[in-house]
Amino acid sequence: MDFERLANRHKDAVYRQMVRVCGNRDDAEDVLVDALLSAYQALDTLRDEAAFRGWLARIATRICGRMRHRSELRPLVEWSALEAQGWESADPAPAPDAEAIMRHMQRCVSGAVEFLPAIYREVYVMRELETRPAEEVAEALGLTVSAVKSRLHRARHLVRGYFDENACSAD
Repeated sequence: MDFERLANRHKDAVYRQMVRVCGNRDDAEDVLVDALLSAYQALDTLRDEAAFRGWLARIATRICGRMRHRSELRPLVEWSALEAQGWESADPAPAPDAEAIMRHMQRCVSGAVEFLPAIYREVYVMRELETRPAEEVAEALGLTVSAVKSRLHRARHLVRGYFDENACSAD
C-alpha cells in the first residue's frame, strides 16, 4: 500500500472530522499528525485500502478522546497536588453560571431528542446517549448495522440543525 498517497487523499476529510470531534483546529491538527504516525506504524494491519479513511478517522477519534481525557484530568491532578500541600477549596459547589449553562444545555439536548422523528430518535438515544454499540442497536431494533449508521448520521444532522435554530450553545 502507498501510505503517502492514501494519507494525502484522505487527510483533509479526517482533519475536518477531527475539528468537529475535538472542538478546535489546533487540537485537530495535533490529533491528525498523531493519527497519521500511528496509522503508518500499524499500516500492516490494514487489510483493505478502501477502508483507509475510516480506519484513520477511528484512530484519530481515539487519540482525540485520550487527549480530552488527559486535559479533563489535568485540573484534578493539579488540584490534588495543591490539596496535598495543604490548600483547601473554598466552595465545592459549581458556580451559578456553570449550573445555568448546564441546565440550558440539558434543555437543549432534551428538546433536540424530542424534536427527532421516532425513526431516528430511538437510534440516537441508544447510540449517542446510552453509548450502545451499533451491532447491539441493530439487533434490538431489527435493523442492519448500515441502517443504524444511516439513521444515526441523519439524527446527528437534525440535532445540529435543532441546536443552530434554537440558540443551543455553551457560549
